[in-house]
Parts: sequence; C-alpha cells; structure tokens
Amino acid sequence: MPIIHKFDYLKPKSLSEALTVLAQSKNAAILAGGTDLVDMIKENVAQPDLVVDIKGLDELNQIKFENDTLFIGAGATFSDLIESKIIKEKYPVIFEVAKTVASVGIRNRATVVGNICSAVPCMDSGPLLIAYDATVQLAGQKGERKIPAAEWFIAPRKTALQKGEIVTGVSLPYPKVKHAGCWVKLGRYTGEDLAQVNLLILALSDGTFRISFGAVVPIPVRAKKIEKLLNGQTITPSLIEKAKQLIEEEIKPITDVRATKEYRIHMAKVMFERGLDAAIRRLNGNGQAYGTSMI
Repeated sequence: MPIIHKFDYLKPKSLSEALTVLAQSKNAAILAGGTDLVDMIKENVAQPDLVVDIKGLDELNQIKFENDTLFIGAGATFSDLIESKIIKEKYPVIFEVAKTVASVGIRNRATVVGNICSAVPCMDSGPLLIAYDATVQLAGQKGERKIPAAEWFIAPRKTALQKGEIVTGVSLPYPKVKHAGCWVKLGRYTGEDLAQVNLLILALSDGTFRISFGAVVPIPVRAKKIEKLLNGQTITPSLIEKAKQLIEEEIKPITDVRATKEYRIHMAKVMFERGLDAAIRRLNGNGQAYGTSMI
C-alpha cells in the first residue's frame, strides 16, 4: 500500500532542535524505527503534517547500566538488545523478550520505546517494563519528567505522553536481590505474529514474585492478587492451582480473529505454570537457557 498522505520530513541534529520543531508543529509524529508509524500513515490512521526522525540522535541510541539502573534509549532496537552484553549479563529475560519480537527485519528497526508509544494491547515491552518497575523518561521544552511504566498506559493506543514531548528512553532499576525471569508468549505460529497471550514472571531470592500479563488486558497489568498469594510461600502444586484460578480475576481477554476468550484464559493458565517453574529453576541455577520457548 503506497503512502498518499503528504507531510514534511525533518532529521534534527539535536534533541533540542527536535523539541523546538515539535512545539511549533500542529500535528507532528516521531519516527524512530517506524515499523508502526509507516503502516499507520499508509492506512491513513495517522496523518501528520511533519515527521521528525530522531534515529540519528546518538544520545537516544544508548544502552547503559549505571547506579544499578539500566537505561534503554528511544533509538535502541530489539536487535541492539539481543546483541548487548549488558542485557545478557544483567537482564537476560530482556534478551528472551526481544528474541520473540516479530522477525529479524522488524527487530533491526523496531524499538522498545516505539513499542510502548504505540501501546497496542499485544505489545511485548509493556509487561516487561511494569514487572521491573521501570520509569519512562520524557523531554519537552518545559523540561524533563519521569512516569512509572505502570502509569504510562492509559488505554489501548493511549499513553501519558503530552503534546510536544519526546520519550528519551526507559529506566529499569536492578532488583536489590538475586532474581531470574521467564517470558512466555503465545502466537498462532512461529514467526512474525502478534501475541494471543503474553506473560512475564520474575522470581526473586527473597521469596517474592513479579507477574505481568499482556494481550489479555486492554493495558499491561501486574497480577497483584497472584503475587500476594505466592509471596513468601513454598511453591507447591496446590498453591499453583490456587494461583491459576486467580488468573480469571486478573485478566480480561476478548475474542477476536487471533483467538477466543476461552482459549486465551486456558492458555494463560498453562503459560503461567510453565513460566513460574522456569523462573524458579533459573533462579536456582538449573533452568533452561534464556531464549528457550516454553510453548
């Protein structure tokens, strides 16, 4: 499908220039990877009068670990995450998430920040960020601000981003205790497909868990009831069964072209049990390698 909508294009040399242009434009769009934006323009869902390409801003392309916090810049792609030594050493579950995103071609362009700015329910980055209590960092002409990832998502395709702002990156604090994780994603087939259900579980050495769902809720959510049930307890088959029953209270799946509501609920329970087992095993040093599919 060709692009029939006319717009101006600018590739600023600095973040300051980008913010100035945004403030002056009535309807500008930010381009980083462009994997969502280009399709939206082709389909006339988005009709910007200006596209601001921030891909060339080196300060936004960083992946760094400082003061026990991981920073992923707005320009960092999923392929960058897969190749990052920092990610593999400190946050291997991010590597696991990134490996399941679409195809190699898409991963070479798509960014975590673009993913959360599109804010579609089946996004991969949302459950990851809220499980890590991440912060979304923004810049505007009025200054910088930070928003907890749990407050970033307002509704499907709607975020807390304000006009004239740019998301510069996301920050993920490193847990204060040893931890391990597992990402479980269900699609209709292996390859470039959107999630029917996705789930991220972190198991921490202090006996607590962080559990987040995506694709079966309008916006990604932490499964607080399940976390409360599991925290500090010995994980037994009977406790897992109780947790699985709570899943129906934590998620709100729909029936669409990719799956029925009933199938999503059933698979969420299967995925939860497998993911929990894998996260605990990894924490104990005898789990499967990150990147191993649990489906």
